[in-house]
Amino acid sequence: MRFVSQSVRTGFVNALAILIFSAQVPQLLGVDWHTYAMIGLGLAIIYLTPRVTTVIPSPLICIVVLTAVSVAFPMPLRTIADLGRLPDALPAFALPAVPIEWRTLAIVAPYALAMAAVGLLESLMTARVVDDLTESGSDKAREATGLGLANVAAGLFGGIAGCGMIGQTVGNVRYGGRGRLSTLVAGVFLLVVMVPLRPWVAQVPVAALVAIMVMVSISTFSWGSLRDLARHPKVSGVVMLATVAVTVATHDLSAGVAVGVLLSGVFFAFKVMRMMRVDVAYDAGIDTRVYTVSGQVFFASAEMFADRFDLRDTATRVRIDLTHAHLWDVTAVAALDDVVAKMRSHGMVVELVGLNAASAVLVDRHAPLVMG
Repeated sequence: MRFVSQSVRTGFVNALAILIFSAQVPQLLGVDWHTYAMIGLGLAIIYLTPRVTTVIPSPLICIVVLTAVSVAFPMPLRTIADLGRLPDALPAFALPAVPIEWRTLAIVAPYALAMAAVGLLESLMTARVVDDLTESGSDKAREATGLGLANVAAGLFGGIAGCGMIGQTVGNVRYGGRGRLSTLVAGVFLLVVMVPLRPWVAQVPVAALVAIMVMVSISTFSWGSLRDLARHPKVSGVVMLATVAVTVATHDLSAGVAVGVLLSGVFFAFKVMRMMRVDVAYDAGIDTRVYTVSGQVFFASAEMFADRFDLRDTATRVRIDLTHAHLWDVTAVAALDDVVAKMRSHGMVVELVGLNAASAVLVDRHAPLVMG
């Protein structure tokens, strides 16, 4: 998370919201007006009910009301039963029926790592959002450990991997959830409902679920980020939009985050590179050209650093003052070594002053002749 900028996190959240919404589009194609009317009714219930009461979550009221309406007034609506067969028994413990060998690991590992990265990122982002909403802190390491253990347990019972979801979590907090009880009740409720109440669950119209997921996508999307595009630095907007574009295009959240982090690093390196300066002065009394370097000298600024030195200078002595500079890598040391070597080959006496301890160690290790 330390290397994921705010722009990348915002792009991640916005892309997730777009993917959630786009996943509902197939349910809106090839249907008649009854489906659209039910979705509209569901959204009205979800957004208007909290103005009256928050004792019962409005999405639950939406499901109950729309199911009752579809049962009382038969309409050509798709139901959960049309999407697939509901379980008729609780999941049983069973080890995955796959051969335990390196070939299996090679097949599974790329997908597992991608899912783990996305799940961990979204869970930690969700925890941060909850911290802001509740004005409290949370143990991120404990969150990650619990997420991993829960996913291992889910796999042993035939389940799929999951993670913290920003939209659902924000809804939970807004409806009064503050501790672990709300999450526990949600899990137990699903466990109890799916089997004993299977005939009733099968009659829930898909329109109710679409309405809920549309609400989730709307609440997940960071609408303020659109306004911030005009106020924040352009590079922040580019990073955010690139993260969204790559994620939506590939349907791979990890790819979008990777591109966003890469762009953030490139833009940061470019910004730091431009802050590097080399000021030139001449001391006629001792016929010395003084180069005062300030800023960070590293792979991105090394070439610009070397270009600031005039090898055609007629001064007999050259002093390179690095008091306000820092050499970060081998590329920077190589650039300094090249400059000093060329000046000495032109008969100049080169003196280096002001190297800090870390830079001096780097120079001594990779270009000891520079200090000679």
